[in-house]
Amino acid sequence: MENSLTQDGIAKVLSNQSSLDWSSVRPEIVVQVVDLQPFGNRYTFNANDGKIKIKAMLPATLSSDIFSGKIQNLGLIRLLDYTANDIPGKSEEKYLLVTKCEAVASALDSEIESETKASTGTVFKFVAKSASQIINEQRGNAAPAARIATTRRVHPLVSLNPYQGSWTIKVRVTNKGVMRTYKNPRGEGCVFKAELTDDEGTQIQATMFNAAAKKFYDTFQVGKVYYISRGSLKLANKQFKTVQNDYEMTLNENSEVEEAGNEEMLTKFNFVPIDELGAYVNKKEFIDVIGVVQSVSPTMSIRRKNDNEMIPKRDITLADETKRTVVVSLWNDLATGLGQELLDMADECPIIAIKSLKVGDFQGVSLSTITRSNVVINPDLPEATKLKSWYDSEGKETSMYWDRVCLSHFASNKSLGEEKPVFFSTRAYISFIKPDQAMWYRACKTCHEKVTEAMLYSGYWCEGCQKKNEQFSLRYIMTVKVSDSTGEAWFSAFNDEAEKIIGCTADELNKLKSEEGVVNEFRTKLKEATWSAHLFRVSVSQQEYNCEKRQRITVKGVYPIDYAAETRLLLLDISKNKKTSQL
Repeated sequence: MENSLTQDGIAKVLSNQSSLDWSSVRPEIVVQVVDLQPFGNRYTFNANDGKIKIKAMLPATLSSDIFSGKIQNLGLIRLLDYTANDIPGKSEEKYLLVTKCEAVASALDSEIESETKASTGTVFKFVAKSASQIINEQRGNAAPAARIATTRRVHPLVSLNPYQGSWTIKVRVTNKGVMRTYKNPRGEGCVFKAELTDDEGTQIQATMFNAAAKKFYDTFQVGKVYYISRGSLKLANKQFKTVQNDYEMTLNENSEVEEAGNEEMLTKFNFVPIDELGAYVNKKEFIDVIGVVQSVSPTMSIRRKNDNEMIPKRDITLADETKRTVVVSLWNDLATGLGQELLDMADECPIIAIKSLKVGDFQGVSLSTITRSNVVINPDLPEATKLKSWYDSEGKETSMYWDRVCLSHFASNKSLGEEKPVFFSTRAYISFIKPDQAMWYRACKTCHEKVTEAMLYSGYWCEGCQKKNEQFSLRYIMTVKVSDSTGEAWFSAFNDEAEKIIGCTADELNKLKSEEGVVNEFRTKLKEATWSAHLFRVSVSQQEYNCEKRQRITVKGVYPIDYAAETRLLLLDISKNKKTSQL
């Protein structure tokens, strides 16, 4: 039927596009116009062939056909000449730039329900209503606040360019810089920048100078949603841009910024699997990750090098379906607020999604939150549902065994950790603890760095805090020999892990060592710690000693043995060995 939707028309256009040049004749296809909206002096819509929808744009030359009602929302048009172009910043998505078309069926012909049938026999139904009728119906059914929103024609950030006319965007402020002053030959001024994100996840950096900076600095609040219009765009300076966008925005004192009130805007994620994070190490690009919380550390205080300020930090370990784990460092308010919430619910192994993380190479691959990072606990996302299902059915029982090795693995692979630290899990017994080793150091109670006795006065000097303290605490730094059925190795253990091995703090053990009696409580405590089995999480690196490289194995985590899980692991290994022997 000539006026029917063209079966698989859009798919054919996209598949043949690479073979067409500017002079080639395009196949004519009939599509339905969906969501027709003005876009500057042009019009955008979704072209629908009954199976696929694709973004499309009509030129200003067809405005008269739209005004006259020939081309109407939910009507049919025949595309006569067009090209398929990449959407900037989204190379995998395309849009149709229509240069010539004709109306096939006008939505103004009838108020009754119409049918359009493709040659497959599938029936597509739509009500032929004008665009104004549709908007009026949406306003009538919406809540008062939502009625205001429907009057706005919001443009996605990906559609903006420097040559465009008026536009309005709806964005969330995901990062806000400090107000800076500057001085140049033209005078003094002030400037601040903000990073904006729309509901499709596209980001852009906005810059405001002088009067605009003073006008909007207090208006913009991180996390809030705004309507913005009357700004300008230019090509972004790649050397200084902090978001993935070819353009950057400038707002002046005549720009309009209006808070969206209680209107919600969902955060869009682009998750990177944990086993693929290595490609992003020390890159400018920020990534999103989703994972199951495996462990949450207590809050630590870290001294910032540039201003010597103490800032809170908390580490969480995440796992995903790739059977890999990664440590995420939460900083500042995320460490104290959300981090405490995660610590309280750690036993439930919640799913968390984090947007905008920096990938570093600390102890292998690590992640850190930044100012604009956004963390969602147990998000309502398909990826979260799938991850939770996997973890409950498989991951929970095997998470500590994905990279399990015996101690002989370290001895037989002397080059482990040459390029960067590598991580393993191993089950072993503490077989010996040297009683005469230097097992602890004097530490600052604030920053935990080593303190020294003050030379000219009583007390202890902390180089990190740059102040004198009257007291100190002892923190473990010790080595232990571990053994299993395949061999033995020496592990280095620091304070938190050593406390789990010994069963008391360094201060408590030192007190036992200083006490005199018939029974040496200090040695008794060390003896009690030996021949107890633990599940260790370790890192393996290389260090140079007397011009010779040596393997250093450092304990990163100490966990009790789950004998039920160990039994299931053994049964799984037996099953695998049986299948191998049968082959």
